[in-house]
Amino acid sequence: MTVIFSKKCELALQAVLYLSVFNDKTYFTATDISKRLNIPKEFLAKILQSLAVHSIVISKKGKTGGFTLGKPLNEIRLIDIVIAIDGLEIFHKCVLGFKGCTVEKPCPLHEKWGKLRDLVYKMLSEETLLEIRDKSVEKIKSIHSINNDALVLAQSFQKRRLN
Repeated sequence: MTVIFSKKCELALQAVLYLSVFNDKTYFTATDISKRLNIPKEFLAKILQSLAVHSIVISKKGKTGGFTLGKPLNEIRLIDIVIAIDGLEIFHKCVLGFKGCTVEKPCPLHEKWGKLRDLVYKMLSEETLLEIRDKSVEKIKSIHSINNDALVLAQSFQKRRLN
């Protein structure tokens, strides 16, 4: 788990980045994605449903169904994914977890965290999937041991097109 985001949010970011590799309206089942990213299927299915509620992904039921991106890559900002999964609360909470941490009664890290938090929010608001996809393809392959042959095989074998 990252310092800022929940494990669920971290996996949502990875799943959306994975789908961005196939930015041609290819549908992948939760099983397909969970195997490729080594994420428990049931956990991933809940994540994908949350993303679908926010139109980040589209879900399609049936034999040719699955999940695909719900918007063009340049319209999906990283902050949209974070909000869909973790909400904005992470940008308002004390980094040390103190309930009474305020400007009037700050924790020892309040001022430093406030500056960093604002920078993180700005970066997530400005970065789109289009901007990070090409940088992410190799990382996704290395993190999840996906090589080019597996990607091509997965795409051709599991491809489901919009009708």
